[in-house]
Amino acid sequence: MEIMKMEIMVSCRGWKKLKIRSGVPTITWEGEAAAPIYAPPPSAPIAHSPPTHNQPFLLPQARQLLRPGDPSEMVSADAARNVVGIIGNVISFGLFLSPTPVFWRIIKAKDVEEFKPDPYLATLLNCMLWVFYGLPIVHPNSILVVTINGIGLVIEGSYLIIFFLYSTNNKRLKMIGVLAAEAAFMVAVVLGVLLGAHTHEKRSMIVGILCVIFGTIMYASPLTIMGKVIKTKSVEYMPFTLSLVNFLNGCCWLAYALIKFDLYVTGNR
Repeated sequence: MEIMKMEIMVSCRGWKKLKIRSGVPTITWEGEAAAPIYAPPPSAPIAHSPPTHNQPFLLPQARQLLRPGDPSEMVSADAARNVVGIIGNVISFGLFLSPTPVFWRIIKAKDVEEFKPDPYLATLLNCMLWVFYGLPIVHPNSILVVTINGIGLVIEGSYLIIFFLYSTNNKRLKMIGVLAAEAAFMVAVVLGVLLGAHTHEKRSMIVGILCVIFGTIMYASPLTIMGKVIKTKSVEYMPFTLSLVNFLNGCCWLAYALIKFDLYVTGNR
């Protein structure tokens, strides 16, 4: 077999010649001797394949760098997921703000009229569950889920305060009862998950399932006014803006969950 030679400069003191005979590399030195950069231990021989016309000879270190599953692919997926998540945060922020005209109307009229607090009570509980789900002790690397739902908690709480101020006593009592039940439920969930489940997988599964269930309730809550809409043949008390932004929000977070698959975010959208 024809002898193939490759010359590689390893130091300013000399040249190393790598001769390959029948696929077996041998190393000789010309010039002043220098310490080898890498010498594999005898107990761990490295197999070398002879080069072909279509496949250049690569040292093992170079082959290691060209293995499939380049981490850059993961970086690209994470970057895309973060971008979609940020867009989702912006749309979710718009979703939380979409009822603002309704509450401005309530403040001016000093009356809640035929509006119901059900969507805002459901959204409050949904935000609490998603904040808990996104915490590092439950589901790490979900900061975007925590931030937007934390903002949602503040906004929904503000809406409920306005609703409480201008409601009748009966509606106030109903709101207090629902809020107390939600608070007790969240305390039970937090204690049960932290004390009963000791891995991220189990905690994510339990809280994720609850998020899907109560997220479905949140999306269905505006339908409680559907009877009024059908009776009056008017969507005055079921704002179109809220429905539209809800739809866009669901689409964006579905894309976020599918880029790096998250079963529970997907199920909730």
